[in-house]
Amino acid sequence: MAEDKKTKILVVEDEEVICEAYTDELRDEGFAVLVANNGRDGLELALRERPDLILLDILMPIMDGLTMMDALRQKNLYGKSVPIILLTNLSASEEKIMQVITKDEPAYYLVKSDWNLSAVMEKIKERLARKV
Repeated sequence: MAEDKKTKILVVEDEEVICEAYTDELRDEGFAVLVANNGRDGLELALRERPDLILLDILMPIMDGLTMMDALRQKNLYGKSVPIILLTNLSASEEKIMQVITKDEPAYYLVKSDWNLSAVMEKIKERLARKV
């Protein structure tokens, strides 16, 4: 029963090394972790499992992260409100990304090269604390 109470985080990331690093760290921090390697699988998993927060890469095969987020936001109340942290190597000055983040609150943007793993974990905890 305690297992059901764990906060669920969905990691949608196509780079295996990065995905494993986030997954290992999240599990070490006591989170239940779900993983998808592309936006299509991530969308399906998010709608089925309803994680408490989604870490979402933008550039991925099959369906990119922005398309996944847009589809999720249009599905239902859960999809409109689940916190999403976008992780990418793209610059935040990208107009398309900034429009999506502004339009689709709650979404946050982190450039992978600017954040180390412990800083991302702190951002996740900070964001989850606001949801309460």
